[in-house]
Amino acid sequence: MTIAAEIDDRISKCQKILDLDPNSQIFAALAEAYRKKGELDKAFRICQNGLKIHPSYGSAHIVMAKVNLDRGLYDWAEAEVEKTIEIDGRSRAVELLLAEIYIYKGEFNAAIKLLKELHHADPDNSQIRKLLDIAVRLPEEQRALSEQRAQAQSAEETEAADDAAGDAPTGPIERKAVASLTEAEIVQYAIRIPEITGALFINFEGLVIESEWAVDVDAEKCAATMAATYTDLDQELAKYSFGNTSTVLIETPDRVFYMVKVASGIFIFAGTMKVNLGTLRMKLAELFNRYQA
Repeated sequence: MTIAAEIDDRISKCQKILDLDPNSQIFAALAEAYRKKGELDKAFRICQNGLKIHPSYGSAHIVMAKVNLDRGLYDWAEAEVEKTIEIDGRSRAVELLLAEIYIYKGEFNAAIKLLKELHHADPDNSQIRKLLDIAVRLPEEQRALSEQRAQAQSAEETEAADDAAGDAPTGPIERKAVASLTEAEIVQYAIRIPEITGALFINFEGLVIESEWAVDVDAEKCAATMAATYTDLDQELAKYSFGNTSTVLIETPDRVFYMVKVASGIFIFAGTMKVNLGTLRMKLAELFNRYQA
């Protein structure tokens, strides 16, 4: 049986179990199978839905960490690993995944420190040695590449030579192809930000397109009100030459609403008054860097 066939067989078996028992923890194995198949959106949705039922299932947080890693969302991947450590404690497998995330984030010193500790405890582990070698050599190769590019620019080499320098290998870890995020996935990721209780994507007429909403305000009414507010504010600012509005923050006595305009509509994020606006903007910026309208 080929690897692809084995994964499909695993998906079929896990899905049958989950259909019979929607509360089963088999969702994590199903999500992992979809991740290995490359269907990251399905993997994310399945794992997210399962974690709503089993938020303390450490293995599922590891699967979500791997999904985020494959998407290039390294901070989110690290956050999921940290949740696993809080729930189940540290293990060699968890720390190896954390070290890999550090490498992809470019935090080589943190990766080296962790991997040296693991290597000291298990000097014969080939996977630890391989990752440690990567963590040491990759920044050296990147520095050498940067020097080559700087020399090429100072010498005003041809465009072809510059392209060749840009195509040089960055290290022994193959860079993952970063998948773009849809509106639905932006909404799904956003509600995982601390103190965010709802997220909507609406069109400019105020109709809800995507929704993850746990706010004691009707989502449809909120969408219509916020769309009208955004439009009125945008028109007024443009009238007096302030330019078009890209984001709007509204604070009420009970909650915070943060709106982000994109080409095809408006994202609305609702949070409690405890939400850290700096963290919110940072996390949303990470998501929108992966967004393609």
